[in-house]
Amino acid sequence: MNPLTTIERRGMSAISTPGGKMLIVAADQRNGMKAAMKDAPGGAAAISKAELAEAKADLLRYLANNAPAILLDPEVALPGVVDDGVLARGTSLVVGLDASGFETVDGLRYTGLVPGVTAKTVRELGGDVAKMLWYTRPDRQDVTSRVADEMRSLIKECTDEGVLLIVELLTYQLEGETDEDYAAKFAGLVADGAKLAVECGAKVLKLQYPGSAEGCAAVTAAANGVPWAVLSAGVDHETFLGQVATAMAGGAGGAMAGRSLWKDSLSISPDLRRDYLTNRALPRLRELADVVDGANRP
Repeated sequence: MNPLTTIERRGMSAISTPGGKMLIVAADQRNGMKAAMKDAPGGAAAISKAELAEAKADLLRYLANNAPAILLDPEVALPGVVDDGVLARGTSLVVGLDASGFETVDGLRYTGLVPGVTAKTVRELGGDVAKMLWYTRPDRQDVTSRVADEMRSLIKECTDEGVLLIVELLTYQLEGETDEDYAAKFAGLVADGAKLAVECGAKVLKLQYPGSAEGCAAVTAAANGVPWAVLSAGVDHETFLGQVATAMAGGAGGAMAGRSLWKDSLSISPDLRRDYLTNRALPRLRELADVVDGANRP
């Protein structure tokens, strides 16, 4: 286990429910949100930065201000929602540090930081906590790999700055790898990725659902006391509720939900967005909170 500093404990508390479980509305997506908005009837072929920023502000106004925390990006949403007073006093801000997309080197994926954004600027943007995404294939990457070096460096930078860093990991299918081979490896890749990140000093993890109760237990064992939250990965709300219930029973520490909450609220015209977020997305958030805190967990 990698212990939290005192200030990191404050950050952990800020992103957690009264029951002490992580619950974050993920809204740092850029390309994914644009794709959802293009699906709206009469949607534009290209979504402008201003239109995307307003959609993110609406997600905050009508949905995430009812959650412990929201995850936003510094390319589109920040610092606007803070400066404009959209972010509610009781909702904490997680700043996503990862730039959109990835590069591929020798068949492996690598992400980069948003230009100009550091652990220090997280505070300057009004953030309470930071988040960084790394793609991992722990069957080809170990503690001496480039991705491990990147993790160690940013974790140390954030710790030195007094900023809790959520380490998000995504495993992926390699070129030439069959669907069957990848599916057979998937749960192990999620668990081994968690183990690698913890060995690099990670203190909080955001991970894919490993597929089963046994997979969740294996992830919890690999995390070795480091709390992990399950991400929604674009599945529908009902499916995600079941995944979260299984993950929590298997030792997970919370959930971070994006498209499962709000995708259909963006795939409509902007004048209907408030109604959809209020009457569809918000009840989903409350159902998710009940599962996370155990009030509605089998």
